[in-house]
Order: sequence, then C-alpha cells, then structure tokens
Amino acid sequence: MVTSDEVWLIVGLGNPGPAYAGHRHNIGYLVNDELAKRIGGSYRSHKTGRADVVEGRLGMGGPRLVLGRPRTYMNETGGPVKALATFYKVQPDRLVVIHDELDIPFDTMRVKLGGGDNGHNGLKSIRGSLGTGDFYRVRVGIGRPPGRQDVADFVLTNYSATERKVLPFQVDTAADAVESLITEGLEKTQSRFNS
Repeated sequence: MVTSDEVWLIVGLGNPGPAYAGHRHNIGYLVNDELAKRIGGSYRSHKTGRADVVEGRLGMGGPRLVLGRPRTYMNETGGPVKALATFYKVQPDRLVVIHDELDIPFDTMRVKLGGGDNGHNGLKSIRGSLGTGDFYRVRVGIGRPPGRQDVADFVLTNYSATERKVLPFQVDTAADAVESLITEGLEKTQSRFNS
C-alpha cells in the first residue's frame, strides 16, 4: 500500500535550452512536463542550484512527487540528481529516471528496475554519482539511427514529421507508466506497458 508521505523523485533526462527542446535525447523532459501538467504544478529553480523541480501529489492524498529536470548537460546529470535525492531523502528504490532508449523502437517503451547504462551518458553519470544503478527506468524508445548516421548525432536531432504526429501519444503513455509504477508497482506496470 502506498502511503501519502512517501516521496518519489521522478527525473526526466534531457539537455537544457531551446536549441535542444525537440531532440530525441529530450524525451525525459517532455514526459516530466506532462506529469507536471497532471499534478498542476510549474517548474521552479531548486535551492540545490542545478535543477528545476515541481512538487505535488499524485491524486488526492496520494504519494508526494518531486519532478526533477537537471539544468546540466546529459553527461553531468548525476550531480543534480544526487543533490535532489539527498535533499528530499529519496532512496534509489524511490527514484524513477525517464530517458531515451536506442535499442527500443520508436513508439514503444519498457519499464525496469536496475541495469547498466547501455552507453547512455545520463544514466552513466547518475550511476556514478549515486554509486548504484538500482533505480527505476522508464525507457522510451527512439530506435536506431537510419543508415550510417552516428548515434551521437541521431539523439541530438529533432523527431521526423511523421514521428511528431505520434509523439504526444508516446509522451502520454510514458507518463501513464510512471503513475502506474508508483501506484501499482513494477510487475503490473511491466505487464501493461512493456510493449
């Protein structure tokens, strides 16, 4: 049973600034923006200095959520995440990280607990700062780059016109998965969302 005093830290990964806003690498920011809308909050600068946060509850009397958006580049995400986790006294088993995933096709997703960083610089930085990888991940598929396009270039490009039509639904579904993870647990969430 989820108690109302539990704090969950939900971190959406991305790169700060308007130049990166539409990039595949910023799907975590987009999902956290959707969650912020749902809990009726808006981002404010956190006193730790390197992240913006929204605080609220998931439903009436539900668990407390802190939505975090690091203001650092992807490869330096660990510092702000650790600072927020320390400030809010959140253990890794109450941390959810939302990120792009190359090895999952676009418009699909997977939810899991723990694992490696699979070459993702944001996850690598968080694992390094926390000293563990045992946190939840909502892995939003972006697929592999076409042809011989470099992976680093691919994640820093905008979604195609076709993908942009589907993107709002993908963001919505990922936000649903985060809510399900917190209220229903990992197993039920995986059976519902791991398409």
